[in-house]
Amino acid sequence: MDVKAIRQQFPILDQEVNGHPLVYLDSSATSQKPLQVIEAVDAYYRQDNSNVHRGVHTLGTRATDKYEGAREKVRRFINAKSTAEVIFTRGTTTSINTVAYSYARANLKAGDEIVITPMEHHSNIIPWQQAAKATGATLKYIPLQDNGTFTLDDVRETITGNTKIVAVTHVSNVLGTVNPIKEVAQIAHQNGAVIVIDGAQGAPHMKIDVKEMDCDFYAFSGHKMCGPTGIGVLYGKKELLEDMEPVEFGGEMIDFVNLYDSTWKELPWKFEGGTPIIAGAIGLGAAIDFLNDVGLENITAHEQRLADYALENLRKIDGISIYGPEKRAALVTFNLDDVHPHDTATVLDAEGVAVRAGHHCAQPLMKWLDVVATARASFYLYNTEEDIDRLVDGLLKTKEYFGDVF
Repeated sequence: MDVKAIRQQFPILDQEVNGHPLVYLDSSATSQKPLQVIEAVDAYYRQDNSNVHRGVHTLGTRATDKYEGAREKVRRFINAKSTAEVIFTRGTTTSINTVAYSYARANLKAGDEIVITPMEHHSNIIPWQQAAKATGATLKYIPLQDNGTFTLDDVRETITGNTKIVAVTHVSNVLGTVNPIKEVAQIAHQNGAVIVIDGAQGAPHMKIDVKEMDCDFYAFSGHKMCGPTGIGVLYGKKELLEDMEPVEFGGEMIDFVNLYDSTWKELPWKFEGGTPIIAGAIGLGAAIDFLNDVGLENITAHEQRLADYALENLRKIDGISIYGPEKRAALVTFNLDDVHPHDTATVLDAEGVAVRAGHHCAQPLMKWLDVVATARASFYLYNTEEDIDRLVDGLLKTKEYFGDVF
């Protein structure tokens, strides 16, 4: 894997920030975009701009072919059985909300249980809180171990015969924990529950096989995997999606409209009301091509080396707290003693190093960690060990600066 050649495909990385070469360590929030994605979106607007599915003219046909071609690329990327199981959405949030509104409200009742974990992103907490309130179901949490993981025994003890939905993140956006999705799915199914996976931090970084996982729903976003913003995917098993009602109504998703009732198109289009995110889907297809060319196995191995290197070197800094398990995905969340993470991020930005600071849309997890906020450095295929060296140098300057201040 030639990281230098890969970096040349990302024009945004070739710039200075505050007089220093940019080091971008915020890919868990959003990844940068390679030239072929930028060019694919540009080409659509320059050459093929038209609505899809509706017209028989040449531009409409070309746009439709590219849009549906992107759906097939997604199907292969996650190894779904059919393109009918691939719904284009605005992102992970919309995908999870679709399940929470359409599936949960139709299938839950008082006394049923929804099981999640304290490490979830708000997008995989709030929809289930609202579903529980609407149906009378109970929200339960799988307890976490001290290192930010959970055991399968904890899962077995939490999931019961009353559990109808299990919603778990594939990879924690704060701790870097990679959860045993296949095993959790088995336990959920043994108890008659369906499992919903937040794959926002999984799909960009590792090979995804929804059939092997046997997950019922898998949600992810294009913008975290080198694609455009505003496009995402909801994978769902066909038999479940067929029984679900749409959550948006209007054009595109209808079969026939009478004055007093209507019928819906077949999958996947009944869930894609209105003009879809055409350019975004085409850009996501180009991003998948790019990731496949690099190789997901190569990306995973490269990121593991970066995570190991970062842990080794960050631990040499006195007064740093690092959160999460030893074996983790490509991110490190931390705090410096007596320095607010926003101040840490500000000093790092002055050195040209971009990290995230805040609660990372995971306030229950911040409470579990007994912190108000943290700083997070997250890595992707275009990052290098030199980037991590710059991070370490910046943190040492942060400590020096605030040591002098106080």
